[in-house]
Amino acid sequence: MQGPSSSSAPTSPGASAAVEASPADRALPKPPGQSRSAANQSPLRYTLESIEVRGNAKTRSRVVLRYVPFHPGDIIDVDEPAIALTRYRLLGTGFFRDVQFNLRKGSSRGRVVLVIEVVERNTLVVSDVLMGIAEGASIHSDSRDLTPYAGFDIAETNLGGTGITLGAALALDRSQLALRLRFLDPAFLGGDFMTHGELIYSDAVDFAGNTDVVWDDPSQVSGVPRLAPITYNRFGGSLGAGTDLSVSTQLWFNYRLETIETHLPRFASHRRGLDREPVPFDILPDHSVLSTVRASLQQDTRDKPFLPTTGWLTTLTGEVSLSPTGSDYAYQRLDLSISRWWKLPSDHVIRLDAFAGAITGTAPFFEQYYVGDFSDFLPARFLGLSFDTRPSPNFLGTDIIEIRYARYAGKLSGEYRIPLYRGTRSVYGIDFFSNLGVFGIANPRDIERPPSGYSGASRLPVDLTANLGFRMDTSAGGFSFAFANVLGFLPLERDSRPEPVQ
Repeated sequence: MQGPSSSSAPTSPGASAAVEASPADRALPKPPGQSRSAANQSPLRYTLESIEVRGNAKTRSRVVLRYVPFHPGDIIDVDEPAIALTRYRLLGTGFFRDVQFNLRKGSSRGRVVLVIEVVERNTLVVSDVLMGIAEGASIHSDSRDLTPYAGFDIAETNLGGTGITLGAALALDRSQLALRLRFLDPAFLGGDFMTHGELIYSDAVDFAGNTDVVWDDPSQVSGVPRLAPITYNRFGGSLGAGTDLSVSTQLWFNYRLETIETHLPRFASHRRGLDREPVPFDILPDHSVLSTVRASLQQDTRDKPFLPTTGWLTTLTGEVSLSPTGSDYAYQRLDLSISRWWKLPSDHVIRLDAFAGAITGTAPFFEQYYVGDFSDFLPARFLGLSFDTRPSPNFLGTDIIEIRYARYAGKLSGEYRIPLYRGTRSVYGIDFFSNLGVFGIANPRDIERPPSGYSGASRLPVDLTANLGFRMDTSAGGFSFAFANVLGFLPLERDSRPEPVQ
C-alpha cells in the first residue's frame, strides 16, 4: 500500500471560485435597519468601521488580518467575491477548521464592523507520509529485490501563534537517506512580504541504462549490477521571498545553491532499441555546484486546502541555472500545472489536471522529469530520492519503456471523488477516489532519433496511469491511502523492446 500523502500547507492561499460563493458565504447578516429586499435592486455597500477577530485562542489577530485584504475605511459589498476568497484563503492556511464572516452594525448608519470568527485546529501536522515497496537494485549484485521505503514531513505551521512554519522531513530506503529542514514566515518583519528557506542533505544512489547494461568501475568489489550505479551526495539550501498580487495570487522568487559529490562508473553502455550506445549519466563526476534562480506564479481559488470541491489551482514556474550564478550546469526549465474541481450532485467531486514542462540545456538527471512522478504504478520521488528501478508499465506498447528521466513531459488526468464521511472532531472527512490519466515523457533524441526497432505509434512515448484509494482530512493533516503502488507489481506491464538479431 502506498502510504498517506500531502496535507494542507500554509504556503498556498486556499480559496473558492471567485464567481460563485456558496449561499452560506453570501448570507452575511445585514446590519439592523437595512432592508434585505433592497439588495435585489442594488448592491449593499457599507463603510468598514473596524475588523474583529474572535475564537483565535492561539493565533495572533495580526496573523489573521495579514490574510484579509479589507481595512477600516474601505467600502465593501456583501456580495463581493473577495469576501468568499478571503474566507477560503484563511482556511487554506491550515490554522483553522472553520472560518465565518459576519457583519455587525457600526457606530452610525452605513458603517459596519466585520467580525471574523475562527475555529482553530491542530497546527502540528504531518504534511507528508509515504510507505511502500519498490523494486530496488544493489550496487554489488544483480538482484531484483523488493525493498521497503518510507518518508515523512512534519511541521508546526503556526509557531507560537505567529503563523511561522517550521518543518522537518526524512526519506530513506536500504541504501539512501535524505533530510530537509524548512521554514516559512508569511509576514516577514511584520510586513507584506513572505520568506521561505530550506536546507537539504541526501546520500543517494540512482541507476542508469535500459537493458543489457555493461559497465566498469575499478572500485567494484563483487557482482555486476544490471544497471550502472550513480552514487552521489547533495548538500545545500534555498532562500525565497514572495508577495501577494491579489487575494488568491502569489508571486515567489527563489535562489538555490547546492554542492554535489558524484561517483560514476569509468564507462558504461546499454542497448537502446536495437543499438548499443553509451549510457548518458547527465551529471558531472566528482565535485560540482548547482545554482538556480526560480520564479513561481500561483493562483489558488480552491474552497478547501484538502478535499476541495470547487476552484482552480494554477502554477507557472520558471527556473534558470547559469554559470554567472555559480553553477556548473546551464539549463532552463518551464513548468505549467492546472487543476480544476467541480462539485456534482450528492456532493460528488470531479477533478481535471493538466501538466506540461520542458527543460533545455544540461540539467542534472535529478532535476529532470522522472517517470515515477507521472505513473501512479511506480513510487514517486520524495526529497529528490527515487526508490524504484522499473520502467513505466507500458500499457500501450511504446518506446516509453526506454526512458527513465526526460527533458519534456506532459500529463492529462481526471479524478472522481465520493464522500464517505463528514465530521467535526478528529476526522473531518473521508472520501473514496479513483483517477485515470495519460502521460508522456521524452528527450530531444527520442523525438529526433527514436530508438531503432520501433515503428508507427510505438515511437510515441506515452503511457496510461490510474489509481484508487481513500483520502482522509484529520486534525493531524490530510492523508491519502492509494493502492496503485501495490497493483504495479501485478504482471500488467508490456515489454515492447525489440530483440536484436543474433
